[in-house]
Amino acid sequence: MPRFALLLTTLIWGATFPATKAVLEQMPPLSFLFVRFLLGTILILGGLWATGRIPRRDRNIVRLSLIATVWLFLGYTMQTVGLRYTSASNSAFITALYVVFVPLILRRFGGHVWGAALVALIGLWLLVKPTASINLGDALTLACAAAFAAHIACLERFTREADPVSLFVWQLVFVTTAMMPVMMIESPSLDAFRPTTVLLIGLGVTGVLATGAFAVQMWAQRLLPAQQVALLFSLEPAYAAWLSWYFLDESLDAQGWVGSGLIFSAVVIGSFATETSHVETSLGTV
Repeated sequence: MPRFALLLTTLIWGATFPATKAVLEQMPPLSFLFVRFLLGTILILGGLWATGRIPRRDRNIVRLSLIATVWLFLGYTMQTVGLRYTSASNSAFITALYVVFVPLILRRFGGHVWGAALVALIGLWLLVKPTASINLGDALTLACAAAFAAHIACLERFTREADPVSLFVWQLVFVTTAMMPVMMIESPSLDAFRPTTVLLIGLGVTGVLATGAFAVQMWAQRLLPAQQVALLFSLEPAYAAWLSWYFLDESLDAQGWVGSGLIFSAVVIGSFATETSHVETSLGTV
């Protein structure tokens, strides 16, 4: 059940790439992130209030939520800003490198993981076709992949130590609060917040559906190891590439498809290798 739920979650997150890319034509990235998380926070707090459930506020919950929020904030900020300078397909495939980063952060690796990382880097090179002038969007997205990997690694431990609902709610509150002053740097115009069809659809996908998907992740990470969660998330770039092709008329040339295929293969191989190593280690301690 948690695996199937994460597959649906991954489809929703794949849809956020073209949805966000389209909205950024109207609204600056940090402003959009603030509105997106504000909407999600209001909906979740409203739902909890309606059911009479109050998030816990003990020191440990707040501390763990703050740590997780740092990585969540960095990941979303760098990813969304990066989307202004790269395609939705590129962003999705590069973000998928967290599938390799997660086991590296958790030190669950063997020789196969280093091979997978090398294959992924080769694929990344073919996909983004870097030149002397580095693409800022691709560089920011690569950094966001590392931040999301740290967040996934944190959640594996934190959701087992603390109430996942409270942990989920406080992360939404903290990241929304952090986005408010950061948004002011952009000095967005009132016209940017005009409720166009593109903006409303984008907020529906990212502020409503993706917030629900985040809640599902919090639940599933109590039941599955982080590297297995990351493996399931490796389907995200495939969803995003198809949706970007369908809705945004984006396409990849032959070299891009080879590169993205290598990245996809690397993240799957890396995840399977780390899980095998983890199982072997666990059997060795019995």
